[in-house]
Amino acid sequence: MDKYLTYSVVERKDPQNPEVAGKFYAQAQARGEAGIRELSQRIQQTCTVTRADVMAVLIALEDVVADSLANGEIVRLGELGSLQVSLSSEGTVSEDEFHDGMIKKGKILFRGGETLTNMLTSLKFQKVEQKYKKEDAEPLP
Repeated sequence: MDKYLTYSVVERKDPQNPEVAGKFYAQAQARGEAGIRELSQRIQQTCTVTRADVMAVLIALEDVVADSLANGEIVRLGELGSLQVSLSSEGTVSEDEFHDGMIKKGKILFRGGETLTNMLTSLKFQKVEQKYKKEDAEPLP
């Protein structure tokens, strides 16, 4: 059975020129979520491991990945991809002026591996209505 990634078409304006008409772009539309329970059920169906065992491994993976990232390690998940922490900070004129308080936030970068890259090359698309439009939103009181 073919799988299709659903998308809608949305208008995006240039923040530099908000008075100019926007252009229309594709925006992926999620069809739901696949949580850890759903994933463990699907994995159980493809191998001999029980759902409970899969859940235990996935929950442990969450903890180990978080700990590894906190230690500054790049986490490589085989052909799935890799995770790494990136930082955002204020800049200084010299290295000596920089201190930890200038770090604004951290974020996690995910780089897809060969399995996900290959999945992207074979995607098929199906246009759907946009889920939430600005005019659908109710004004705040």
